[in-house]
Amino acid sequence: MSTSFDTQTLRTERLDRLARASAAVAALPRWRTCGRLLRATGLVLEAGGLRLPLGASCRVELANEGGFAEAEVVGFTRDTLYLMPFEEIAGVVPGARVWPLDEKGGMSQRLPVGDGLLGRVVDARGRPLDGQGALRDVVSQSLGGTSLNPLERAPIREPLDVGVRAINAMLTVGRGQRLGLFAGSGVGKSVLLGMMARFTEAEVIVVGLIGERGREVKDFIENILGESGLSRAAVVAAPADCSPLLRLQGAAYATRLAENFRQQGRNVLLIMDSLTRYAMAIREIALAIGEPPATKGYPPSVFARLPALVERAGNAAPGGGSITAFYTVLTEGDDQQDPIADAARAILDGHFVLSRSLAEAGHYPAIDIEASISRAMTALVDSRHFDCVQGLKRLISHYQRNRDLVNVGAYVSGSDPLLDQAIALQPMIEAFLCQRIDERADFDTAVQALFDLIEQGNSASRSRPR
Repeated sequence: MSTSFDTQTLRTERLDRLARASAAVAALPRWRTCGRLLRATGLVLEAGGLRLPLGASCRVELANEGGFAEAEVVGFTRDTLYLMPFEEIAGVVPGARVWPLDEKGGMSQRLPVGDGLLGRVVDARGRPLDGQGALRDVVSQSLGGTSLNPLERAPIREPLDVGVRAINAMLTVGRGQRLGLFAGSGVGKSVLLGMMARFTEAEVIVVGLIGERGREVKDFIENILGESGLSRAAVVAAPADCSPLLRLQGAAYATRLAENFRQQGRNVLLIMDSLTRYAMAIREIALAIGEPPATKGYPPSVFARLPALVERAGNAAPGGGSITAFYTVLTEGDDQQDPIADAARAILDGHFVLSRSLAEAGHYPAIDIEASISRAMTALVDSRHFDCVQGLKRLISHYQRNRDLVNVGAYVSGSDPLLDQAIALQPMIEAFLCQRIDERADFDTAVQALFDLIEQGNSASRSRPR
């Protein structure tokens, strides 16, 4: 009796599985759209026989049996699609078959977002790089963000403590502000970013390491960001040996992660190193598909896509979350008139310039106070704070303009009261603007130190014989 019952149950289960499998097979399309590879030149593959939108993903057949390479549609001419592979490929042959990943011809690129990415390091396609296993507590979303009505954004009214004295006191940053960190190579921009990542009062940190050397990725995570910073951070790494498509996608993915956390009402710190490598990736793709170069080899699409990326950061509607963003901009040979640097200055809410001469003199952080500005600062500080900043900037500027006269002994004390004050305060100004890497200077303490410095200068000026 029992044996007959078990046999009947097993037969019923098999019939149910067969019915489900039959339904799944019946739901499959009766045919699959397939194109053919027409040409492979440089970074781009050309395919015919497909009708797909820009951004759609495809699989390209390789010569080795069962091998495929994934590529994305980056352009088209008439009936020819331009595809760019996500990784360097070998084994592509003329006439190889090309299949769309989405049979409906839609945008198939969806990547993981959510709290499961905190404390993790992933590549530009959302795949873990840290060896900690698969991602958990994540959902898949498209890379495209939703644009915010500029009139619905909350204004920048709340100062953000970044833990760096020179920035807190002299270049105050607001929550939701977007700033550029302009620097050449080897002047300490990565270390300064790491300090802000560890010390900034933000609930979540999203770091996009775009186009940097592979060695620097591990060094930034382990030695600069540290365990305390990584515990509340999501890191997207697309190093220099990645294809330009992945570098482009890495920047968009990091921004999408920050947007997801902002939608949850959180205050996010977005660090992208670097915006210049992102622009270079756009240039490589654009030139490969035939877009003509314009300014110093950069095609017009670069200057159209930079603001599209940057504008996704910032404040949400009042009462919502925020994204405070720092973008590093590489200035080749410390040239501040580089086209990308010039374009970034125009679309960002301020810029901090790191000086090579200050770095070589052991002045850290090597922020050039004269050349730097925070455009939102007037709405963030009171009149006393702002007046003290302006007064200290005047002293710094006046000293720098007359520095050579002072050094060679050509200046006669008493000839210029403002310069006398600047010379007397110079050691204290240097000490005020310098800070150790492991030292945190909170906002209130930094502002009070500025007040004390200005008061010392005023006292010295009043006591000086006339």
